[in-house]
Amino acid sequence: MSATDNAVRMPPEPRLALPVSADEHRACPATDVLRRVGDKWSVLVLVCLGDGPLRFHQLHRGIEEISQRMLTRTLRALERDGLVTRTVFPTVPATVEYDLSPLGRTLLAPLSALAHWALTHAPEVAEARARHDAAGGDPAKP
Repeated sequence: MSATDNAVRMPPEPRLALPVSADEHRACPATDVLRRVGDKWSVLVLVCLGDGPLRFHQLHRGIEEISQRMLTRTLRALERDGLVTRTVFPTVPATVEYDLSPLGRTLLAPLSALAHWALTHAPEVAEARARHDAAGGDPAKP
């Protein structure tokens, strides 16, 4: 590790007992959060809202390829998890604004760290994939 790398070096606590049962995996809070942020659109919505509140159509225009239905589902799920707030203003027609909740804001730093790791190590991942594929490895099998 480099001198500037101050990342956590120890495995997470508590240590996992092997084998991990399906029930333990489903009940794990980390698994639950990773499912949410690991879906196709949630991280992008969270990052867009990181700059401040946006109305639905601002978000929709800002994220190419997301359907209105999928944006609605994503926002509802993030709101249900307490990561996004929805504010309805009494105008005609009603104005609805989405913003990160205080809890959602706490997720920006870990997401930023993950994005930084991905950008830093993208060449290494690409090289590993190329070596694996050249050796006849099946990309679908670990």
